[in-house]
Amino acid sequence: MKFQLSITKRLIVWITVLVGVLFGAVLFVIRGQVFEALYGQARTETLLYAQYIKQANLQALSRGDWQAIADNISQQVGDGEQLPYIVFYDRSGEPKAANPQVGSRADILGRSSLRDDVRPDEDAPFAERRAELQGRSKRVLEVEVPIFFPGNETKSASVKLGHSLEPMYEVRRSISAVIILVGLGGILLGILGASVLANRITKPLHKLVEGTVRISRGDFSRTIDIRPGDEIGDLAHSFNEMTGQLLQARERMDAANRRLIQAEKLASIGRLAATIAHEIRNPLTSVKLNIQKVAEDARLDETEREHVGLSLEGIVQIEKFIKELLNYTRVADLNLERFPLEQVFEESLKVLKDSLERKRIRVERDFAPGLPPVLVDGDKMRQVFLNILRNAEEALDEGGRIDVTIDAAVERGQRKVRVRITDDGPGIPDKDRDNIFEPFFTTKPSGFGLGLANARKIVEQHNGSVRLSRKRGRGTSFVILIPCEEGS
Repeated sequence: MKFQLSITKRLIVWITVLVGVLFGAVLFVIRGQVFEALYGQARTETLLYAQYIKQANLQALSRGDWQAIADNISQQVGDGEQLPYIVFYDRSGEPKAANPQVGSRADILGRSSLRDDVRPDEDAPFAERRAELQGRSKRVLEVEVPIFFPGNETKSASVKLGHSLEPMYEVRRSISAVIILVGLGGILLGILGASVLANRITKPLHKLVEGTVRISRGDFSRTIDIRPGDEIGDLAHSFNEMTGQLLQARERMDAANRRLIQAEKLASIGRLAATIAHEIRNPLTSVKLNIQKVAEDARLDETEREHVGLSLEGIVQIEKFIKELLNYTRVADLNLERFPLEQVFEESLKVLKDSLERKRIRVERDFAPGLPPVLVDGDKMRQVFLNILRNAEEALDEGGRIDVTIDAAVERGQRKVRVRITDDGPGIPDKDRDNIFEPFFTTKPSGFGLGLANARKIVEQHNGSVRLSRKRGRGTSFVILIPCEEGS
């Protein structure tokens, strides 16, 4: 029989291992950094001792009084615990003075290891070694520094000393012991925390499994009773929502099928409407010309002239509808050029200037500086702005206001230029918000319901988007996003 651990035990094991590895890695890095700092401090102290001893014996050295130097270093070394040995060498590298503890130890005295052509600015060479002095073995850090007299760049002498590393290694041993204790304490805390965490995770999971079994048997009325507050609780909440959504899935699927059939019908109607529009346009032009000739007849009385005028207005409305219908059904190629979007908007605004002034509608602009040009079809984008502005102008009463903001935006990692057109009119009812971009949908008695549909089609041709933004209180706000670079 294959041995298997429960998920609780596996969590405890893996969390403990991860905590142990993490603690070990962190403590190993800390230990290395502390040891490196201690060794660096030892090097600095050793060099400072050498420089101090060199300076303290310069006068005796200038006189060539090696005995005085030997007496000085004997006092400076003391019992030899901190500085086990100090050796002075002459210019030729022969040992001339040393502390008494060295005696005749050839391995310590030896010859100077410095070259004759050593320069004053060269770094002193360090070496770690073991020194046997007075029957005791010590680890020392050895350094030899050259001695130069003022005005002379040739080495006159040198001094070598050994700095005991035993105190540093004692500190290292103490730190290592503390680090080991901290590591063991961390592992114990990890085991305890892993046990608590594993129980908190697995108990709700058992409930979740029981709930999924019931749901798999078709019992969508049962819910999983787990309090929210963590990922498991959120999962249970999402699971409960899913059961409710499954009950509505068939209804949504039926509704989606109906919308798909409706979309196919609209596509067919669009193609048929385009064909009909083309067939109507030619005879309608003839009718219009004939009515215009009749209207020019001086024998018409006022009543007849008024009827003819109404006929012409009706023809104009039909022509306008045919034009918008063809614009919507036709897939036109874009003539792309780089334009500042602010310039395109201002050109669109000029078309409505007279009607806006008649209704005393103010247009407030807020254009961000330094916006990049965008690659667009200028005529098509002017039509987009014109359709939205015309809707705003028709919705506003006298003295109304339209706010236009153009700035930069980032959406899904792509830089875009954002245009927000907001009016303070009565707004769009919630029941109509989802349909305003649909073709032939309109709430105006004289509209055809193709203006915003055309606007959305043009913006989407530019790989952009247009949407109706939520706005508190009165008014309507449209947001248009156009990529700064040409989309693929």
